[in-house]
Amino acid sequence: MAKADIQALFTTWNEALQTRDPDAVVCLYGPDAILLPTLSNEVRHNHSEIRDYFTAFLAKRPRGVVNESNVRDYGDVAIDSGVYTFDLTVDGATTQVPCRFTFVYRRGPDGWKIAEHHSSAMPE
Repeated sequence: MAKADIQALFTTWNEALQTRDPDAVVCLYGPDAILLPTLSNEVRHNHSEIRDYFTAFLAKRPRGVVNESNVRDYGDVAIDSGVYTFDLTVDGATTQVPCRFTFVYRRGPDGWKIAEHHSSAMPE
């Protein structure tokens, strides 16, 4: 798969965030996906836990922009890691949160799904 096609999977995910519908986001994750979320210390191990995280996260009206993307393609598995910045709105004020990310995608019968997603705010 071309690098641009892998990077487009982030665009699909980011557009799902804009719907403010946690189910629109969760359906992009595989059934055994793991989420290490930006704004929670709790690892999410299944769709129910991932949905719980996104229910709260989407209330902050997140909008992400990729600042650096590093794609590796291994056939039915692809990894995109780098840096993105989120605009988050809380109580009418918008703040930017720069984060590191890793998306591991796996191709299956339903197309590409997120197998693992790690997002952490920059330490400095």
